[in-house]
Amino acid sequence: MSSEKSNPIPLNPPVKSLFYRLSQFVGFLLGARFFVAILLTFALYVSTFFLFNQDENFSSFVFDFKVHGIIFCTVLTILAGGIINQFYDVEKDHVVKPFRSRIQSFLKQKYFLYIYLFLSIISLGIAAFISYRVLLFFIFYQFVMWYYSHKMSRILVVNNLAFVALTLYPFFGMMVYYQTFSKKVLLMAVFLFLILLIIDIVKDTLTRKVDEVFGYITIPNFFSKKITSAIIISLIIITMLVSAKIVDKSGLTGFMAYYFAVGLFVFITCIFLLINSTRRNKFITLNILRFWVFIGIISMLLNGIYGKI
Repeated sequence: MSSEKSNPIPLNPPVKSLFYRLSQFVGFLLGARFFVAILLTFALYVSTFFLFNQDENFSSFVFDFKVHGIIFCTVLTILAGGIINQFYDVEKDHVVKPFRSRIQSFLKQKYFLYIYLFLSIISLGIAAFISYRVLLFFIFYQFVMWYYSHKMSRILVVNNLAFVALTLYPFFGMMVYYQTFSKKVLLMAVFLFLILLIIDIVKDTLTRKVDEVFGYITIPNFFSKKITSAIIISLIIITMLVSAKIVDKSGLTGFMAYYFAVGLFVFITCIFLLINSTRRNKFITLNILRFWVFIGIISMLLNGIYGKI
């Protein structure tokens, strides 16, 4: 008698192809920091209309295509910046973010570079169509983003300051575009700069050993744990003083004033967590601060809607 061998049923090629393409698409989204770009786009629109734009009404703002073009160029540049950053950090990400690295591996690195060039060129093309000043603005932005990934991300203190500056650069551009200069806006910019700086340093404490292995000189792997904690807590105290100054200047009126007032207690909680400097407490502190930045965007939105009514 002849015995038949049972072969496993092969995966349907179209299904396999669809899964592979979907994995490539998800890998691209993760590599380009797509969700970070979405959050920054939302923050840009909220801050532009409710903070920097003091004169235009909503209908004028909606049909201000120059502003939409600048924000669209910003989104493309941020996506391109995320791609070039992961290109340089690919070895580190394999250790720190293994799941994300596995998803990104479905798309070859050369295709990430093609997409990076495509997004950069499209962004500069739209910027040139708007004005030569906007073009120069984004040429500088893209160059510094590339240089940050290539060199500055490995330099002590410069890496943190450059990361925060690049995050805030589009907001500075919109502030200049609308010529919105006031003490209150300056204090809010300082507040955001400090809280993003704290987030970046706390994040570095969680990847201290990996950064050291791959040659990233950060505050946590250059200084001792006690000095690093002292630096972070000192920055939090300065942020609290800035918050108190904003509350004192604006008074307890509106959602933003309450945001800064409640923020004092949020920062005190973070200080208590950092005094007992365990990895778990650092992770909780990091997520509290990230969440508080998001709450700040929502507060600005609600405050702006309330003020326009």
